[in-house]
Amino acid sequence: MKRRLLLVVALSLSLSACVTAAQKNTPGLTFVHLNDTYRVGAVEDGNAGGFSRVVTLVRELQSEGREVRILHGGDFLYPSLESQLWNGLQIVDAFNFMDALAPMYVVAGNHEFDRRVPEPLVAAVKASQFDWLGDNYAFKTGDADVDGALRSGFTFQAGDKTIGVFSLTLNAKDGGNKRDYLENNGDYMGVARKTIATLEAQGVDLIIGVTHLHMWQDVEIARLKAVHPKLAFIVGGHEHEPEHNPGSASSAVVMKGASNARVVWRIDVDFNEAGEATVRERQIKLDENVALDPDYEVLANKWRGRLLEKYPFLDARIGTAALPLDGREVTVRNEESNWANFIVDQMRTAFGETADLAFINGGTLRLDDFVDGDILFEDIGRTFGFTSFLRLTTMSGAEFRKVLEAGYRGKGPSKGYFPQVSGFRVCIDRSRNEGDRIVSLQVPSDAGWQEIVADKTYSVVVPNFLYGGGDGYKIPKDRPASPPGSRLKYLVLDAVLRAQARGQKVGAPVDPDNRRFHQLLEGKQPCFQ
Repeated sequence: MKRRLLLVVALSLSLSACVTAAQKNTPGLTFVHLNDTYRVGAVEDGNAGGFSRVVTLVRELQSEGREVRILHGGDFLYPSLESQLWNGLQIVDAFNFMDALAPMYVVAGNHEFDRRVPEPLVAAVKASQFDWLGDNYAFKTGDADVDGALRSGFTFQAGDKTIGVFSLTLNAKDGGNKRDYLENNGDYMGVARKTIATLEAQGVDLIIGVTHLHMWQDVEIARLKAVHPKLAFIVGGHEHEPEHNPGSASSAVVMKGASNARVVWRIDVDFNEAGEATVRERQIKLDENVALDPDYEVLANKWRGRLLEKYPFLDARIGTAALPLDGREVTVRNEESNWANFIVDQMRTAFGETADLAFINGGTLRLDDFVDGDILFEDIGRTFGFTSFLRLTTMSGAEFRKVLEAGYRGKGPSKGYFPQVSGFRVCIDRSRNEGDRIVSLQVPSDAGWQEIVADKTYSVVVPNFLYGGGDGYKIPKDRPASPPGSRLKYLVLDAVLRAQARGQKVGAPVDPDNRRFHQLLEGKQPCFQ
């Protein structure tokens, strides 16, 4: 007997407990929020996430008599294996399916502007039946229909209530993409204040935010509730694991889900007879306990078939994993990953002699899944959603330590700039100030391990993206460096094929006694113990 979705509710929190009686003319309104979704299908061998399970959830909510709206916090057109072929049109098709079931409102994330020319965005917007929202940015593609399609100061009706929405996305100064076809105002707070005031002047009954900002920025904006009491909640994207900042009388609730809809939010809004809103948010894990929707699966299978037409070798086996290799985003963006270890180890041999050190930002690795048993061509293709050219340069030990500090800044889980490393091990303490969180950075020595030597020169291999300053890494440019070359994707493919030819399996477990990454707990335990 099929389990009801209510059994997978992981968290239920109440923002307000005003009055429970619902107004007769206003049906119960429920928002389903997701963010940072890159696949038409599910992940983890089909057992987690995916739009098909979102559709199942929406249908169940509707069967309860709820009026449903779907919110998306951005990052969906790119990056993925499919987006290299169709520039995100496969995701637009999936969103259109969901929009036909329940109206869908979407804010653009930084990855919607990955392409340097406007034509792919133009095609995506023209194909969209859902609403694109934006208050701090505007499309400047030159296509009047597309540039006019972005909705600002957006409102919609739910029964006799009017809901206002403000929408914000990252500016280039905070990690967004700077493009000629995009106008973007980085004064998030100023834009939010202005838009909220405009919505209030229109007499809306409730205000929500849909953003693609850093969590700390969302939390700051949420404090506008102190002077704008109709601001109920903010949902966002950019972070890839669930986050929640509880609301209060002076601050709105802030919520973010997990990438690829592994965890989404159900947000119920009910109005009492006095017009006061009660908001209840619940975190819902979409896993194998939630059935796939058969109608949506027709769409998913259509795109899978098209992908196999382009790449008929995707299902071909190229090697064997010695154990499950963890490429999930929750791992590669937070801790040492055995799949990432194998990948970064290939970087050190990219330019002939083995380099001393190498690292890569976890956000480059887009698989969000395990590589288990047979290693397929598809595993390699999905791991690398971006170009993967490498650079060889040199740094002193002191310079390298300073550069690597960028990987441990900020707070909260699942940061795309978190480094996966080779040729050294690092111990950090997050209770220390940013820029001074590395407690120990050690390199191999004849005696085992030693602290990196401050004035010694080390050869270092990094992705071209990081060499250019991506993800906040400031790599010195005042010494010789190789041109971009030796694509990591093909190095990994070659390593897997060579292992297969030798009859060897790929990968090794993370060694608990010799971890590459160690984090102190409250600064109380020694490094590497």
